[in-house]
Amino acid sequence: MTRRSTSIGAGVLTLGTAALLALTALPAGATAHASPAAPAAPRPQVKIAGGETQPVFSRADAVTQTVDIETTADSDKDGVRDRVQMRIIRPKETDAGLRVPTVMEASPYWAGINDVPNHSVDIDGLQAKSLSSSKRDLAAIYPGYLDNYYVPRGYAVAQLDSIGTGGSTGCPTSGDRSEQAGAKAAVDWLNGRARGWAPDGTQVKAGWSTGNVGMIGQSYNGTLPNMAAATGVVGLKAIIPIAGISSWYDYYRANGGVVAPGTFQGEDLDVLARAVLTRKNPEVCKKIIDDIEATQDRVTGDYSKAWAQRDYVGQAKNVRAAVMVVHGLNDWNVKVKNSIQWWNALKKAGVPRKLWLHQANHATPMRWRLEEWLRQTHHWFDRFLYNVDNGITKEPRVDIERSPGTWEHASDWPVPGTRDVPLSMNAGPSGQPGTLALRSQHGATQSFVDEGRTRTAEQLLVNEDKADPNRLAFLTPSLKQPVRLNGIPKASVRASLDGRSPYLTALLVDYGTDTRPTGPRVDTGQKVCFGENVPGDEGGCTTRQTLATETAPYKVVTRGWLDANNRHSPSRTEPIKAGKTYEFSWDFQPTDYVFKPGHRLGVIVLSTDYDYTLRYPAGTKVTLEPGSSKVILPLARGGREALQ
Repeated sequence: MTRRSTSIGAGVLTLGTAALLALTALPAGATAHASPAAPAAPRPQVKIAGGETQPVFSRADAVTQTVDIETTADSDKDGVRDRVQMRIIRPKETDAGLRVPTVMEASPYWAGINDVPNHSVDIDGLQAKSLSSSKRDLAAIYPGYLDNYYVPRGYAVAQLDSIGTGGSTGCPTSGDRSEQAGAKAAVDWLNGRARGWAPDGTQVKAGWSTGNVGMIGQSYNGTLPNMAAATGVVGLKAIIPIAGISSWYDYYRANGGVVAPGTFQGEDLDVLARAVLTRKNPEVCKKIIDDIEATQDRVTGDYSKAWAQRDYVGQAKNVRAAVMVVHGLNDWNVKVKNSIQWWNALKKAGVPRKLWLHQANHATPMRWRLEEWLRQTHHWFDRFLYNVDNGITKEPRVDIERSPGTWEHASDWPVPGTRDVPLSMNAGPSGQPGTLALRSQHGATQSFVDEGRTRTAEQLLVNEDKADPNRLAFLTPSLKQPVRLNGIPKASVRASLDGRSPYLTALLVDYGTDTRPTGPRVDTGQKVCFGENVPGDEGGCTTRQTLATETAPYKVVTRGWLDANNRHSPSRTEPIKAGKTYEFSWDFQPTDYVFKPGHRLGVIVLSTDYDYTLRYPAGTKVTLEPGSSKVILPLARGGREALQ
């Protein structure tokens, strides 16, 4: 079916649905007589004013619909194609001929989750039982406002159960091609390319749909839009992934090492699949998930075929949708790398895009920047689903929260003028701590012994001016000017390891007493309502939040990990020889951060990172060559001069 696209300016316009004309044949020889025409019923219309769709439809009178959609996958291997269940709410006028686009949130969480233990992370079985699971706060994943806000403005809003969850069939597979097929099928059905059935078994079509689809969501719900867009499915016009995954390897692994998402130490692909397995007859998925556990490889941490099936970065060239990427700079659950590598791949592919970087952790900025969040996301969907010429693509491409509530804008990210500046890790005058400087100063090697099984990274970075047997510290003098770091820092060291742990960990730390964001945002108690509230439905309301702060003497700006056995490639394990010196390079998590005058920039080198890596028995000795080791920092214009 061919669908026309109408470009809508910032004036006041209405969009109607063409009336259907029925032609009745007259008997032979009969004469047609004119009769008074009945008054034409008002055509349902979408109103555009001020460059955006207006709330002219009733949420309270909206039509609801449930459809089971056939996918192209058979993830549970039962010989029948999986079906995904989608629940839709749309203006009642769609039953009278109005055709509307759809805003969809796909999720494995709509039916809740199971309590599943995580894997042990203490090597040699010293920890006899698995870690207890960390229950995900599903209520905090994303506030359910979409129907209250978008249905009155002429959109359908849909909730999709990912495969193996809720009312869908199949098995949850933590991001592989089958789950991609499930999200894609929903877009296909909205475009008339996939079959769907009502609960009574009647086959149904989306005759009310324009075929234009937008997707939005946070965390796993933000990953599914990336997955669908990476297929290149026609009709998916715009997505807003919030803290979404672009490569599951970079969620559960890093540079050859098994590395956990923050607060979920010991979780992995199989644990998450079992947690969201809420379909009927879940026992049919046991072998499927057991196979995931067998192939995910928690021993070497190597990138393999199993991870390649869950990597969408290389598929960015397929993306047809405009992408608004949103991520918290302090998110250690879905780490920032997942959004930034996606952002860079989309840039290379020429995809229309925007970027929001905020100061909170694993969160949606809606609740503390409500008005601007609604304006930009609304205009993003209006622009690409209704083709409204509202100027959103001409605005600054990047929004960055510099401090709580203070935002700045940029044309791109990293900001133009940013360049890589190497700082040498030089030996201190009497051993450690050492210095960070533009010029290399070679000295005697420095060593530490890993004790990460009992000491966390945060415990190892304090007392930075004193020697510590379990880490190395390198610091700049007090800064005389601000230094802005934005991009992907890297570490490059010459070192040897002697012991069980293969990990090298580096922390980039801001030392200097200051008021800093800490933890999640907290409710202010101020309730704000928007959209159209339906009695008993609080989806059109939210409680404003503010960023919690504390006066702290340091802040971990970013960190990075490497399995030394993967020094050449995350796909290949090459065992190192004990005590032999090698060159190691690895990346930190991307960040955007300003070091203030009077503060010092520090690099802490350790082995085991207690809250993230596997924990080997204590005792690994790491020896580093100062002067030959460095950290490479992407600094905004003037950053190098500030470090002279």
